[in-house]
Amino acid sequence: MSDLTLRKTILEELEFQPDINAAHIGVAVDNGVVTLSGHVSSYAEKISAERAVKNIEGVRAVAEQIQVRLNKNAGTADDTIANRALKIINWSCDVPEGDIKVIVQNGWVSLEGEVDWQYQKESVERAVFKLSGVVGVSNRLTLRPRVDAGNIQIQRRIEEALKRNAEVDAKGIHVKVDGDVVRLEGKVHLWRQRKIAERAAWSVPGVREVDNHLLLV
Repeated sequence: MSDLTLRKTILEELEFQPDINAAHIGVAVDNGVVTLSGHVSSYAEKISAERAVKNIEGVRAVAEQIQVRLNKNAGTADDTIANRALKIINWSCDVPEGDIKVIVQNGWVSLEGEVDWQYQKESVERAVFKLSGVVGVSNRLTLRPRVDAGNIQIQRRIEEALKRNAEVDAKGIHVKVDGDVVRLEGKVHLWRQRKIAERAAWSVPGVREVDNHLLLV
């Protein structure tokens, strides 16, 4: 697919998404690498635009430079955002109360603390980025140390998880394990497949870091 065709497809997809106002989003494509610029009215809209682009076939990488410009009178005080964030985390996320620390400065939310699983880290971030007044999120949550399951066992469990998934070609993905660090190498065709492989690695107990070096072809 040519860059011109890919850019046209991206613009059509952004226009199609009901939660995205594409009027102020700029799109540039260079050899499959997409640069998004411009501005949106919320951080949630910014995330939606990035996800929509990553799901398009032919996109090899995304450089995201979109700014969040809150609508007039849409701003919220930092202490209000912090209190709302803590409440929604405690209500909707599977983490013990008190494990997460929320810091808000000029609408930018920083998450600190420890959780047991990667899905908890992701769910906490998802819970706060839709709050009114949020212009960005820094997810600094770390995973608690777990019992070392052994390199071979971790590798085998990841490879088995990939084989069970019909959306990815497990033969094209190579898993390397060094202690609690997993490195994924190989090639996939879609950004979604890249993410699926990464989540498979995170799902195995004992994994504290995943280096995703899968290439989009």
